[in-house]
Amino acid sequence: MFDHMGFEVREFSKSRSFYEKALGALGLKVVAEFVEWSVVGFGKERPQFWISAGKPAGGEDELHVCFAAKDRAQVRAFYEAAMAAGGRDNGKPGLRPEYHPNYYGAFVFDPDGHNIEACCHQPE
Repeated sequence: MFDHMGFEVREFSKSRSFYEKALGALGLKVVAEFVEWSVVGFGKERPQFWISAGKPAGGEDELHVCFAAKDRAQVRAFYEAAMAAGGRDNGKPGLRPEYHPNYYGAFVFDPDGHNIEACCHQPE
């Protein structure tokens, strides 16, 4: 459905470091950068998730982004990397049967309080 998305972050360097580590656990990396505008795009082959320096929209937990993980181990790796990079817990890795029986996700707040998730829909 979506081709790409992005949002502004308060402290670009801090957020870039956070996302490089957290998304790196999902096999995503910086694939585009515009240094003069403090803009960076993450993806596998092309940028699909962007952050840029600016004023974040809304308050804590008003923005939610979920990244697809290939399996539950990758969800756990995302959570551990995000927490080590300064994220705050918003839901440890685990099943969320209220969504559906195989929904396995983990939630963290990024440096600006955005609710960032990784999930997979595969059985163990």
